[in-house]
Amino acid sequence: MRRFVMPLLWPVITGILLAVVLLDQFPRLLGNPDSAAAPETVSPPAATATPTADAPTRAAPELREAAPMKRGAGPVSYSTAVAVAAPAVVNVYSSRVVQREQHPLMSDPFFRQFFGKDMPRRQRLLSSLGSGVIVSDEGYVLTNNHVIQGADQIQVALRDGRETLATLVGTDPDSDLAVLKIDLGKLPVIRLADSEKIAVGDVSLAIGNPFGVGQTVTMGIISATGRNHLGLSAYEDFIQTDAAINPGNSGGALVNAQGALVGINTAIFSRSGGSQGIGFAIPTNLAREILRQIITHGRVIRGWLGIEAQEITPNLAASFGLKAAQGVVISSVLPNGPGDKAGLQPGDVMTAIDGKPILDPRVAMADIAEIKPGTQLPVTIIRGGERRTVTIEVGERPIPNQGNPSG
Repeated sequence: MRRFVMPLLWPVITGILLAVVLLDQFPRLLGNPDSAAAPETVSPPAATATPTADAPTRAAPELREAAPMKRGAGPVSYSTAVAVAAPAVVNVYSSRVVQREQHPLMSDPFFRQFFGKDMPRRQRLLSSLGSGVIVSDEGYVLTNNHVIQGADQIQVALRDGRETLATLVGTDPDSDLAVLKIDLGKLPVIRLADSEKIAVGDVSLAIGNPFGVGQTVTMGIISATGRNHLGLSAYEDFIQTDAAINPGNSGGALVNAQGALVGINTAIFSRSGGSQGIGFAIPTNLAREILRQIITHGRVIRGWLGIEAQEITPNLAASFGLKAAQGVVISSVLPNGPGDKAGLQPGDVMTAIDGKPILDPRVAMADIAEIKPGTQLPVTIIRGGERRTVTIEVGERPIPNQGNPSG
């Protein structure tokens, strides 16, 4: 009997001993989480800055603490500013008559040959809507050129209900401004602010007639000044605002919180056709000068060199052997123009005007425009790698619709 039990006893004893060893090494096998010994972690010694004799000692910086914001200190209404400015903002309706063929088939050359010059035609009236601003007691009104361009008749409606036909005094397509005149008594006239003194963050109010719904006022701030390179007009120095400007606001007033005119609303940047918070206005200082010249001279007189130029790119600068992409390249010279008479040639690199380096072609163009025609103007050019100075007698810029160069 004993010899049969002994072979079975040794595996049992071995299994018990093995179980004891495993439970001793791995107590979590018992299912009791409290018995699990947390692993020991050795924390590295904390780094301490040991001052040395050469270490500099610095005083704590003086910070500018902002005063607690005084809530409720701002105005709760701009009704006073609106009451001052809005009566001087008018609605401008322009219309023109166009000839239209009687039937769409008349556009086919086969049918046109049977009628010749006696094709039946009918008249169609096209109209556009915009805004304007009364700026003088004599009845002069500033608006945008694109509002009245090509119009056969211009009608102005005042806020007080009066309506009258307007006379076109003159236009300036280069700045997109036009001057109208109305003959009415007791006209409300807006005050003009100095647009050089406006600042980003100033409150601005846009007043006009958007979508023909009637006079509307929107509020925002001046977002930027001196905006250019927008491709809206030849001479650009726009005020940017987020006051809502929509179709029909063109030619209307952009006023400050006191109701004084700071700009003439002229365009918006939009992908939908409506306001997206980026609108542009022509500053009053520019509008004031154009108004004066149109009234006194019948046109805007600007300096002109009779050249067409393009901006220098890094590749062009390298091809001309220039160290920096500074100046403009003359691409064409108008025959018998001021530049041609002074000896300028296509391919010349113009680097300075009257000693002032050309950093931006548009700024240089605006500087030339401000020079009085007849002035002897020294111009620095590079031709064939040689720097030289040429004196040009500034001419008067022709009206732009004659297809003349812009420089």
